[in-house]
Parts: sequence; C-alpha cells; structure tokens
Amino acid sequence: MTPHELSVDQAVQRAVELAGRGGRTVLGIAGAPGAGKSTLARRVVVAVDAALGAGTAVQVPMDGFHLSNAALDALGRHDRKGAIDTFDGEGYVALVRRLAAADPVDRGDGPVVWAPDFDRRVDEPVAGSIAVPATTRLVVSEGNYLLDDTEPWAALADLFTETWFCAVDDDVRVDRLVGRHMRHGRDHEAARSWAVEVDGVNAARVAPTAIRASRTVRT
Repeated sequence: MTPHELSVDQAVQRAVELAGRGGRTVLGIAGAPGAGKSTLARRVVVAVDAALGAGTAVQVPMDGFHLSNAALDALGRHDRKGAIDTFDGEGYVALVRRLAAADPVDRGDGPVVWAPDFDRRVDEPVAGSIAVPATTRLVVSEGNYLLDDTEPWAALADLFTETWFCAVDDDVRVDRLVGRHMRHGRDHEAARSWAVEVDGVNAARVAPTAIRASRTVRT
C-alpha cells in the first residue's frame, strides 16, 4: 500500500483528523458507479460525529443534482441516466463553492445551507432536503465526476480540501450495481444490462480521473 493509498479504517481516521483541525473542511469522494462512495461517506460521517460530537459532519451527495426524469425525457437522455450530461454540474459546483467558503460558527446562529438529496425509491432528486448548519465542520460529498477535468467540474479541484478515489475490483463493483438495480425494480437481466452497458460507460470515464485524487481508498 502506497502512502497515498488508505484502507477504509485509515480513511475514516483521516476524516476525523481533518474535521478536528478547525475551520470548514469539504471532502470529495469520487469513484465509478458501485465503488462504495456513499457507504464510505456515511461511515465517515458516523465516525466523525462519534468522535467530535453530533452534527460535526454532514453528507451532501452529488446525486442530488441529477436532472429530473421529466427533464431527461425532454432532452432524450433518460436511457443514459448517470452520464455526466445528466447532472446539473454548474449547480453542484456552485453549492460546493458556497460550502467551501463558509467558516463554522460555534454558537450556531449562522445561515443554514440547504442541499438537494436523491431519493432512489422514486429515482428523483429532492430539493432542499439536507441541512448544512453553520456549525458543520466537515462536509462529505460523493459522486462519480468530482475529479473530471472538463468544465464546470474542473473547478472542484480548488474547492475540495481533499479528494479521495474509491478503488474496487470491477467484478465486485458490477455485482453491487446489479443488486442495487434489482432492489429498485429491475429483473436480473435488465439490472445486469444497465450495470454493464450504461454504468460501464460512466465507469470508463471515471477510471482515468483517479490520478487527480489526493488519496485512494480501497473499498
């Protein structure tokens, strides 16, 4: 394991250290579909809150910036949902910029930033779902394209305190995706087809961006 490659446990400890430094830390967790980004982000938030107090960390997913299904239908992109042009990239970058610019206010009387979430049960983004209070010291945001070098995504490199890339064997990643798609209504054949043909194209775009990450986490 290289100095920049971490186990999950080491990554969690690193997040606790970042959150304890004072000021606002915005951590970006990137990786291909099914790489374990959301799972790692949730584990980080739980560990940081346990170590430093409830509400110290908040998870803000890039998936909240999915375009709605109606918008994707209108654009003719619904069959590629999850591709980079099916997100509101400008909106996401604007939110990360706002989050990164904030300094935590210990007394809690600063403004709350509201972020969108993504509801997998209905496969739609939900606006104004996640509160990021002024007291939040660590914001963890995860998504496929956080390390992409095209506009507007390239601006994120200067906004995140650190970026981590989740690395996992492709067979494991695809199996996770098939299970996820089946839990949300697809039969096995359709789930595997989407995981390989649609998610696979997105994974191929994401893989080369790993070299731009601060650290790699084996998930």
